[in-house]
Amino acid sequence: MSVIAFDRVTLAIGGEAILAGVSLAIEPGQFVGVLGPNGSGKTTLMRAILGLLTPTAGALTVFGRPPARGSATIGYMPQTRSDLPTLRLTGRDFLASSLHGHRWGLPVPSTADAREIDRVIDLVGVRDLAGRPLNELSGGERQRLLLAQALMGDPRLLLLDEPLISLDPRQQHAVVELIRRLAEELHLTVLFSAHELNQLLTVIDRVLYLGNRQAALGTVDDVATPQVLSRLYGSPIDVVRVAGRIFIMSGDKDVEHENHGPHEHGHDHARL
Repeated sequence: MSVIAFDRVTLAIGGEAILAGVSLAIEPGQFVGVLGPNGSGKTTLMRAILGLLTPTAGALTVFGRPPARGSATIGYMPQTRSDLPTLRLTGRDFLASSLHGHRWGLPVPSTADAREIDRVIDLVGVRDLAGRPLNELSGGERQRLLLAQALMGDPRLLLLDEPLISLDPRQQHAVVELIRRLAEELHLTVLFSAHELNQLLTVIDRVLYLGNRQAALGTVDDVATPQVLSRLYGSPIDVVRVAGRIFIMSGDKDVEHENHGPHEHGHDHARL
């Protein structure tokens, strides 16, 4: 049974189709990089898998059933970071407050809750950070806590929406390698959206590239071709491979950089 199956699915926001007639299947244990230009539907796709957006056409199933909100089988790390606490809340308190959806005050964790918090803290290697206030942590350290939050409840599917935002190359590499290790140890299926294919080349076994309301799923060699990407971008694309890296070019411009400028997030949120 496929973990995720799209059968001629159309997803629309405000009457505008973001993805139209998409069919694909993601199998257990696959590590899939989700790529595409700004506004191509990466977050929209994840929201549909989470049961937060109902297809306007076609059938979508997750673990063989229609998506359901709040499913314990899915761990989700959202793109938005603005809702992280700004008070001197410790990492452990942050995890405790999110374990059962608490919004006001700090809960007193049960013995079982405390064990679960310890489990995810150790999984992502932040035991030394868990007692420190969030506002004293670096971007990479906060990302590890957010990943720990996504792993609570022992999910089988992990959705990561742009977890490398605002991290320097060293931190990006550390986060990618951590998620790769966890995927192997916990036998997770992973959808990991990113700005650039090169950020994920060393870990993915499939790439899901979105664009022009369409999708292409396959190996990097299957998808990162001028024919496929020209269709998804709606304009001629060249694929240049240099020293183990892949550059998606339109003329002399690297489109993966051009399509992710400083106003990216405001645009994405406006669409969603």
